[in-house]
Parts: sequence; C-alpha cells; structure tokens
Amino acid sequence: MKMADDQISDEAPLLCNESVQRHDDINKKFNSKNAKKIALCFVFWFIVIHSCIHLFYARDSCKWLLSDGRYKGDMGWQPYGCMMHEYSELDCSRCLKYLAFRGSHNQFHFIGDSRILDIYNALIHTIEPKAQLVKSSKFALSHYSDSDHLFHDSRLKLDVNFFGSPYIDPMVKYFKKLKDVNDKPRVIVAGSAIWPIIQSNGSLNGIQDYIANITLLIEPINDISSKSIVLWVLQEPVEESKLDSSMSMVTNNLIDLYNEAAMDVLSKSSAEMWWSSRLVSQGEMNDSPDGLHSSNASLRLRAQILLNLYCNDHMNFNDGTCCSSTEPYTSLQSYMLVFFIICIFIGILMAVRYRQNRLSKNEPSYVVMISLAKLGLIMIYFYLCDRTNFFMKENKYYSDASFWLPVGYVFVLGLFFTEESRYTKVLHRDQTDEWKGWMQLIILIYNLTGASIKTSIANHVQILISAYLFLTGYGHFYYMWHRSDAGLTRYFQILFRLNMLTVVLCVCMNRPYQFYYYIPLVSFWFTILYLLLICPPRVTAASSEIRPAQYLYIILKILSLFIFITILYMSEVFFDKIFLTRPWKALFVTTDDDIHEWWYRWKLNRFSVVNGVILSFIIILAQRYNLIDDNNHSNLVLPRLAVFSSFVAFIGLIASTVYNILCQNKTECYELLSYTSVIPIISYIILRNVSGVLRTRFSSLFAWFGRISLELMVCQCHIWLAADTHGVLVLLPGYPVLNGLIVSFIFICICHELHDITTKLTPYAVPSDHKDLFRNLICFILLLIPLGANDGMF
Repeated sequence: MKMADDQISDEAPLLCNESVQRHDDINKKFNSKNAKKIALCFVFWFIVIHSCIHLFYARDSCKWLLSDGRYKGDMGWQPYGCMMHEYSELDCSRCLKYLAFRGSHNQFHFIGDSRILDIYNALIHTIEPKAQLVKSSKFALSHYSDSDHLFHDSRLKLDVNFFGSPYIDPMVKYFKKLKDVNDKPRVIVAGSAIWPIIQSNGSLNGIQDYIANITLLIEPINDISSKSIVLWVLQEPVEESKLDSSMSMVTNNLIDLYNEAAMDVLSKSSAEMWWSSRLVSQGEMNDSPDGLHSSNASLRLRAQILLNLYCNDHMNFNDGTCCSSTEPYTSLQSYMLVFFIICIFIGILMAVRYRQNRLSKNEPSYVVMISLAKLGLIMIYFYLCDRTNFFMKENKYYSDASFWLPVGYVFVLGLFFTEESRYTKVLHRDQTDEWKGWMQLIILIYNLTGASIKTSIANHVQILISAYLFLTGYGHFYYMWHRSDAGLTRYFQILFRLNMLTVVLCVCMNRPYQFYYYIPLVSFWFTILYLLLICPPRVTAASSEIRPAQYLYIILKILSLFIFITILYMSEVFFDKIFLTRPWKALFVTTDDDIHEWWYRWKLNRFSVVNGVILSFIIILAQRYNLIDDNNHSNLVLPRLAVFSSFVAFIGLIASTVYNILCQNKTECYELLSYTSVIPIISYIILRNVSGVLRTRFSSLFAWFGRISLELMVCQCHIWLAADTHGVLVLLPGYPVLNGLIVSFIFICICHELHDITTKLTPYAVPSDHKDLFRNLICFILLLIPLGANDGMF
C-alpha cells in the first residue's frame, strides 16, 4: 500500500492509513496567513508602546513588589508584575547562610509602634517558627527602651532588632545615630501615624506637626541610603467598629491624610514607600482581632514580601522574579543575536527586492533567508518574554473553576467544528490530529493554571503524555511497515523536524536539551524504533505478503525491545552508564549535570511506545485478514461484538478515571502508570473507532491544533508561560482575562509560523540527494564540535 510522505507527521504522532494526497481543506477554513500578519504587527507595536511606558516609568521589580498587588481567588498575594516565592524555614536558612558565607551581616531593623512590632514578629517566626523573642535594651536608641526587642542567630549571622518608637522624634534620633554606625542594617522598616493621631486627638492641625517632624527624616535617611534599604510602611486602615473607645479619634480618613503627607514628604528621600503592605492588610481587615492590628495571615504575607525583597536576587528561585536580576547572557547567545540580526537585515532587503522586481519567491535562497529572518524575530520575542524583565510575570493560580471552565469552553467550541472526514480507517490522520489537538489544549490549560497541585488532574495529564508517546510508536511503526523509504534521509528529516526548534531554543534561551523533555523522549524512541525495524531482517508489508512467516521476526523484535527496556529499568547503574557516556551525555543531563530528570521521564512512560507498536501490528494483521472492516462508514465488527467491546472499553475508562481520582499518592500512581496507562488509551481507541459514525467524524478545530502540537508543547515554556514554566507571562497587567486572550493569540500564531518555517527549511537542511545530505551532516558536525567542547560534550 503506497503512502505519501506527508501523510505521517514526523514532528509528533500523526497517523494515516490511506494513499491520498495531503489536503488543505482545514487550513483554508483556518487560514492563518492574515492572522499571522496581524499577530506580528500587534507584537511589534505592542513592544514599541510597552518600551515607551517601561522607559517612562523606569520601574524595577522591587518597586513592583512594594507598590502594588492583589489577592487571587485562593487569597494568595500576587505582586504587580512579578512572581513572589513562598519562603519556607529551609529556604530562609539557605538564603541567610549563603549571604553569611559571602560575608554579609543579615541585619534587619524595625522602628515604630505595635503595628511594626507585629511585622517584626512575623518575620522572625517565618525564619524560625520555634523562636522565642528576647527583650533587650542594649541597642535602644530612644527612651522607649522597655519595648525594644532583639533576635540573634549566630548560625545564620542574623540580627533582627525592634525599636519601640510610636512617634517621629525618636526615629529622627535613630536615623541620625545610624550615620556613624559602621555595620549598618541591610533593611530598615519604619512607620508611624497612629500615635501622632491620638496625640493630636484627631485634629487636622496635627498633620502639620507630623509633616514638620517627618521632614527631619529626609537627610538622615539619604545619608545611609548607600548601605541600607529604608522601607516606610504606609498605615493600613482600621476597622472602626472594633476599636477601643480610647482610640475613637483614629479614623480611616485621617490615616489616609497622614499617608499622603508621608508619601509627599519622603518622596524627596531615598526611602521606599511600602504601599503593598497596606493593600495586603486591607484584603483581610475583617480578620483583625481588635480593629487596629492585622490578621496573622496578612502579617505572614508581609514577612514573605520582605524575604523576597532580601533574598530573591541571591537564591534565583524559578518562581521568585521580584527583586531578582535577569539572567546574564552568554557569548553564544550574543553570536546568535548577531547572526539573526544579519539574517533579518538580509531578509528585509531580499523581500523588498523580490517585491519590486516581481521575482519568484520559491527560489531556495529567498525561502531560506526569509525563514531565518522570521525565526530571528521570533527568537528575539522569546528572549524578551522569558529572559528579561521587559514583560511582566505572575505566579500561577489554581482553582477548580480556573481549570474546568476553560476545558469545558474548549470542548464545546471544538464540537462546533465537527465535520465528516474523507478517511474511514482506524486511527486515520484526521482522528489522530484531533486527538493530539484536544490533548495538547488540556495540557496547556493544565500548565497555565498550575493544576499539577491537584493529584487527580496530574494523574490524568500523565496519561495524555503517555498517549502522545503511544501514538509515536503507532505512527512510526505503521509508516515503516507500509513504506520502503527507511533510509538515512528519512531518519534525519524526522530528527530535524523534531529538533530544529528545540536546538535553536537551547542556544537562544541558554537551556539544556532536557529542559524540553518531550523532544528528547520522542527523538530517543524514534531512534530506537528506527534501529530496531531496519536491522535485518527488514520486514515490510510487501515482504510479509510473500513470506507470512516474517511476522515472527516482528514479534521477536518487539520482545527484544521489551527485554531491553526491562534491563534498563531494573538496573539504574546500567542506565547511568549508557546515558552518561560521552559524547551524548550532554543530551540527557540537566544544567546541574544530573540525569535523574531523564531517568524519571523515561521510566514513567517506558512501555508507552512499545504498546503503540503492538497495537499498530495488531491492527495491520486485523486489516490484512479482514478481522475488521474499516474501508467504509460501517461499524468495524459485527453489532454484538461492537456493543460488547464498547461496553468493556467504557468500563475501562470509568475504572481508570476512578482509580486516578482516588489515587492521591503521586509516587505510587506514577509507579503504576507505565502499566496502567494503556487501559484508558485502548479504551478510548475502541470507543472512537468501533462505530462508523464516530470513526468518520472529527473536530477540524482540534485537528488544526494537533498539526502544530509539537510547537505548542515546546513554545509554551517561554511565551505562554514564563520563568521556565513556573509562572505566567503578562503583557497586559491588571486584566487577567484579556491578557490571557492576547498572550494566547500571539502564542498560537507564532507556533503556526514556526511549524511553517520548520517545514520550509527541512528540504534544504536535509536534502534528498545523498551527497548534499553528507555535506550538510559534515558541516553540522564541524559546527557541533566547538559547541560541544564548550558544553563538556567531549
């Protein structure tokens, strides 16, 4: 049976069983040419406008952390435009020990009234939950020494001091004395307004005295600004109904006036206004114990803000971008930037020339250069999104509604695009495209919403990934069974389509190959299948028709693959020796030279590809000996058998769903995944194909997404998500729904464009002529040698 090359997708599991020419019906309906132009124009002008705003405000992520934010649905705090890491006791210890090792004295000073004392206590109990506060007047700088506190930890080289100073005058003396202190505190948290209001009995004239006093802080604060970060805590509102009668003069209107006065005066100093402290407290004022002091939850959040301010730039947590410096670029990234700028410049000149002279745009030089120019522009956008603070990033947020509503909306939308397929075979191209499409959309929503914290959802998503690898085995086996062109050209074409984008991203984004874990998996398994199937004796559909006994060779090959997998799994030492061997070691280790990530991913789905091969072989036999009838729109088997098989498949899906919901231990669930994932996959295939009506209809929307599933899987790491998948990219802050729509539109258009670029570059990078192929392979190896030597490959 003859099959067209493009009937089998090489970049992801795409299947087909008929000899037909590639059709473009769906692409006509989803003609993205205009959409891509709109997306590129939108990105260009958005970046220009964003640059102007960014330069005008010149705001760094520390100011974002201190200035603004909002509560999310789970009452977690989201700073404006950056990601806040939640520091555990261990994280605090690591940060402070690291800074102490570098010679820093971790010293925090708090000066103010009981509200500031609450923040002081919250910080200490976050660092050391079992700590006991110790009173001391040793470091008192005012006559309020009885209310001074000191916390000291020599192990962490940590001193946290509180100086009771409800009025401004003692604060002025404190800051003036600090000028002559050699070992100045790294962070000073100060604030006062409640007691000046009480002292003035709520009189508006008291504001003038407050302004006069606070003006005296400007000079001493500026004198220590080179050594200390001074945070002025803006006063949060009170819950007037809960206040004691002796504080009846304290009103929220007066607090706002005092805050405005402090902001106006201290704007002339180097002090930072801690506005987000007020916003955090406002969100939970109902939980205030006495109307004056904040709840414990809001105090813990303020302690987390202080730790993010102090530690993020030194710890480099992936989910902590607030106050964190951007990753320094490498020399290789610089070379790539120069290369792409040259390509962009040449591409523009060629585009103008070819347009003016009306030359053919199918010439190889034009196609290659324009493709590289587009690729360069896209890589610059990638870099701006995920390697700089040019665009904002936010923490992920999970709720049942945030996950299930988009999933439901996507599936309802997909049903509106249901139509008749021209194919009738089991797992035909339209059906597998559709399958990959809706699975990929679920994975995208799963990653965007941080649904991995929900074990039941994480279990089901792992089955979807297993299904991808299952289709990889099915598709490649089916293709190589029916086709005789299994030479090196075909092998390198598939590897190029799989890896072109990933390799470019590894260089441009300075990430290891294992970071894009799905690509190493499918590349590895394709290579194993290729070597297994081409090794003598080579068995194809044509040869097996002449000698049916050759089926035994396939069975032996599959059995040998099972044995090979089992040996690797049973001996992790043997596994390490194979994959830690140079020069391919660099393909399987992370930045820390650790292979455990590859081991984890490999063993999790170790039988998925083999299961796909077995099903493909069974279907081939069933089609050859007419055990199933998929040549028309009728059911595959007799009605009774169809009903029985559908019932069994339905039970299989229900049982799998119940198990994955009830299994709440991820380690145990994942250990059994390689054995149990085949049950829901086979069940789905039976339900989808037994009925002729279901088998010959598909969702063209899902199929369209399925065709670019590889690009969607890879690109989500940088322009759909952010901070290496730990956060969410923000192009339009303050409007999460609109931001999601804009980011998604650009993301999808870029993925489609990258798919098109890869398709155009493949015949030039991997030509059909063996001499040209050998030449390009030599050039690639020569290019790889210096890169590999620099990366420790050799």
